[in-house]
Amino acid sequence: MGSLVQILLALLISVLGALYLLGSFRRRRAGEPPLDKGPIPWLGHVLEFRKDTAKFLQRMKEKHGDIFTVQLGGFYFTFITDPLSFGSVVKEARAKLDFSKFAEQLVARVFGYSSMESEHKVLQATSTKHLMGDGLVVMTQAMMSNLQNLMLHSIGSGNEKTWQEAGLFSYSYNIVFRAGYLALFGNESVKGTESSEKAKQIDREESEELFGEFRKYDQLFPNLAYGVLGPGEKMEAERLKKLFWNTLSVQKMRSKENISGWVHEQQQLRADKGMHEFMQDRFMFLLLWASQGNTGPAAFWLLLYLMKHPEAMTAVKKEVEKILQENGQEAKPNGPLIDLTRDMLLKTPVLDSAVEETLRLTAAPVLTRAVLQDMSISMSNGQDYKIREGDRVAIFPYIAVHVDPEVHPDPFTFKYDRFLNPDGSKKTDFYKGGKKLKYYTMPWGAGTTMCPGRFFAVNELKQFVFLMLSYFDFDLKNPNEEIPDIDIRRWGFGSMQPTRDIQFRYRLKF
Repeated sequence: MGSLVQILLALLISVLGALYLLGSFRRRRAGEPPLDKGPIPWLGHVLEFRKDTAKFLQRMKEKHGDIFTVQLGGFYFTFITDPLSFGSVVKEARAKLDFSKFAEQLVARVFGYSSMESEHKVLQATSTKHLMGDGLVVMTQAMMSNLQNLMLHSIGSGNEKTWQEAGLFSYSYNIVFRAGYLALFGNESVKGTESSEKAKQIDREESEELFGEFRKYDQLFPNLAYGVLGPGEKMEAERLKKLFWNTLSVQKMRSKENISGWVHEQQQLRADKGMHEFMQDRFMFLLLWASQGNTGPAAFWLLLYLMKHPEAMTAVKKEVEKILQENGQEAKPNGPLIDLTRDMLLKTPVLDSAVEETLRLTAAPVLTRAVLQDMSISMSNGQDYKIREGDRVAIFPYIAVHVDPEVHPDPFTFKYDRFLNPDGSKKTDFYKGGKKLKYYTMPWGAGTTMCPGRFFAVNELKQFVFLMLSYFDFDLKNPNEEIPDIDIRRWGFGSMQPTRDIQFRYRLKF
């Protein structure tokens, strides 16, 4: 999960190639970062950036060093790739470096949603209220209830010991998306059905259908963002948008139960400000996409890494069993379902490290700021670089720090305990050039665009893994099958997705 503004900012650079294919070329002034011209500056960079963002930026870093400027479409982007210098961007006042205005413009172009005044402040305030602290207690319970409905409804049916096969990505994304959707947007009303069991069945069926449509939109999204959809794809994208606007409409929300305070308050604030209902409906789709487009893929990678690394699986299982035992809970036949609380999920350092390691390897957001006035960027080596008003400043943490071997030795290998100290406490000491880093991973962004929903997202992942380990036997159909590559078309979109699915089998333990 990511905050709406942060995720849309991550998309900005990808979209610029399609939105701004014309722009003037300028000369570098004294004191500015190296400017990569290229044979055809705007077109050459756009095509290479779009083909493989990470490879392009790594090449620029090797050619120009830790700070450089490239022209992408009609804008000049200064990339900072030294993690010791990230504070110059993250901590800078919004009077100089801002993100809201062009993010709002992007929302309008891609989603047809017109942002209201102080959009980011409202989103930040409601997210802090409902997705952190005491609000997270309520959301964790809602997520638990819906995960149980989707994953454990067949207990007692007589078929629970039968092995089932599925694609791990499809299964993980399906379950986490649907449970998150129901936890946020509400459940079928018991009053309108024959019983609570019937209402739960409707939740399962309708959320399954919705996920199928969401995946269609999700698969179109890279080309939608780049603006290169074919005629048929454009029609399909418009059909899907209208479907979600209708499904998530304010009118239909009124018949739901257990709508989260986060969603309800977002809608109510917009209604109070006089926003038309059709525009509120569009915002609801934005919320669904922003909240559920990343956690499911992350759950896939986490389960896959655990299955591919038996020592990691053993360590996490041991911790899960310990937490349940300490809280007097046990997954057993005919027994009460386990109930994971927010407080229980705060006591899982091994699982926390495995989650952070998974995100280090597979989360690739882009942090972008608009330069509102001429200013200087101070680098950790003491050099200052002039940045022009109207340009952009960007950080791509994946190549800058996530896979830097100096910061994280053997960076492409999954090490479940990479973020654990020998005494089992959380490790936060990572170094670059002999200096301790503040920003050693940045899957959630940083500063004012740091994802306010990150605690809920991590809880979603951990609850899913808890239930899988507690109630299911599961393994890879082919244990020797290699881990799929990352789909490079989705650089900058948050949690990366695999180029192919990988088959696994699972069954209830009892």
